[in-house]
Amino acid sequence: MTILEIRDLRKSYGVSTHVLRGINLQVEQGEFIGVIGLSGAGKSTLLRCINRLIDPTSGEIYLPRSLFDPQADGARIDVLKLNRRELRLLRRKVGMIFQQFNIVKRLSVIENVLSGALGYQASLKSCLKLFSREDKRRALVNLKRVGLLDHAYKRADALSGGEQQRVAVARAFVTEPKILFADEPTGNLDSATGEQVIELLFEMNRERGTTLMLVTHDEALASRCGRRIRISGGELEKFG
Repeated sequence: MTILEIRDLRKSYGVSTHVLRGINLQVEQGEFIGVIGLSGAGKSTLLRCINRLIDPTSGEIYLPRSLFDPQADGARIDVLKLNRRELRLLRRKVGMIFQQFNIVKRLSVIENVLSGALGYQASLKSCLKLFSREDKRRALVNLKRVGLLDHAYKRADALSGGEQQRVAVARAFVTEPKILFADEPTGNLDSATGEQVIELLFEMNRERGTTLMLVTHDEALASRCGRRIRISGGELEKFG
């Protein structure tokens, strides 16, 4: 089943800076795709457009409506036409892991992981951080998966860089996303720690059937993925 389809996606800044130049891509459910290319090629911009962290200039991005409504079998929705409520629902099922971790260092480890569940909360509960017992159980389960259960109540800034990235992975896992984007998640890690993080992603793909797109400049890592795509100068250069 096609879980993601991108048509003629373009992103420009002003009249002269064209970051994406008409990307067309179809992704099947359960695929693990490595996205490779030089720095500045448009890899990270592609991911950020798909999950609406930034708005594309033009194009279409289709996901199954069943991600939002289990009864809507076969229907699709254009991500670029989502309203605020629908966008909130989208982020329950489309996760993101960043190179820079993006965790709040003054908060505890478990609070950082629970922040991934905010898409499930009503607005007032989100503001007050009123998490349910089930939310906390899921957070602890996922901290155990990444080997950080014993650190759950430590401040995040007491952890090493590799441990902080594993907190970010647990935060992405806690919503049980159908699609997970990883934007150079090992870029700031040593090789051994980076391999631990990559293995967690492969495990999620194998055991949960999560569709993954991994942005990397590492050709060897990309070759381990089920499919490789290369972006060059904002264009999809070739399929591997």
